[in-house]
Amino acid sequence: MIHEVDEALRLLLSGSGLQDSGVELVFDAPTSDWAARRNAPTISVFLYDIREDLSRRRSGTAQEYDESGAAVGMQALPRWFELTYLVTAWTNRPQDEHRLLSQALRCLTGMDVLPAELYTGSLAELGLAVGIEAAGRGRQGPSASDLWTALGGEPKASIDVRVCAPLGGERTAAGPLVTEGLVLRPESDPEATPPTAPGRRLRYQGAADPGPEGFSAPRERRPPAVRRRRRGPGR
Repeated sequence: MIHEVDEALRLLLSGSGLQDSGVELVFDAPTSDWAARRNAPTISVFLYDIREDLSRRRSGTAQEYDESGAAVGMQALPRWFELTYLVTAWTNRPQDEHRLLSQALRCLTGMDVLPAELYTGSLAELGLAVGIEAAGRGRQGPSASDLWTALGGEPKASIDVRVCAPLGGERTAAGPLVTEGLVLRPESDPEATPPTAPGRRLRYQGAADPGPEGFSAPRERRPPAVRRRRRGPGR
């Protein structure tokens, strides 16, 4: 799921015209060593924090069906995670960096949900909306000073981008459909193969296949036997 969100952000920023103007778009950590090796205008989209949105956690499973309507498995409900990116611009002049950041900010703040055509892999399969928030109010997580200290560089202008995306639950395949009724056999020699005593099929006598309706098929019911009332003594 994380790499699919990366790809969606890459497509989103590329569509804004950044790469057409010769700007490189990378997901590297903007460390001091990385900055020293950079030799072209660059936008860095660095993922630095992953947290589950516990307010959206739900328990249970969802049934899956094939084209004929038969149940083929169950899937646990997705869990939602908030991915936080640090977006920075790198050029030889601060004015150029601010121009690139302005272009990126315009692109990232133009929507609350990532366009569905940018979804790939499991995001496309789930078909759930992936929210995005840029330059919003800070939430629980590493502070800017702690982050730049960990990266080993000096603080600079940046955009915090938060993406809330679903992680699909585990799938469990369903067992084969039941097509035969229950067979009862009296006690016999357990080592005999096949069993020595014949069996009696319940409900579907003389038929191995109960039909497309399976055990839900209606069956003929006999009318209840008439009970004779007992007379007490002296009557």
